[in-house]
Amino acid sequence: MGALKPWHIIVLVVVLILLFGAKRLPDAARSLGRSLRIIKAETKGLADDDVQGKAEAQTGRTPLPPSVPDDRPSPPPVVDPVDRVRDK
Repeated sequence: MGALKPWHIIVLVVVLILLFGAKRLPDAARSLGRSLRIIKAETKGLADDDVQGKAEAQTGRTPLPPSVPDDRPSPPPVVDPVDRVRDK
């Protein structure tokens, strides 16, 4: 049922020739080939950029220095005086 048989291809080619004419088909095929080549090059470029970006991100990571030394206790939390009055 879903198999593509040789006569299907022949009918398709005849319909394309009738619709577009024999002069336009080579130009259309050439344009389609150029477009596919451009798309292939762009997707390859995007994939290369993605790989380079991941490599740069992994090598560019450095841990942040601690803002408070670990030997001192952390300061007590700051409480808003208005909240303190509401709680009472």
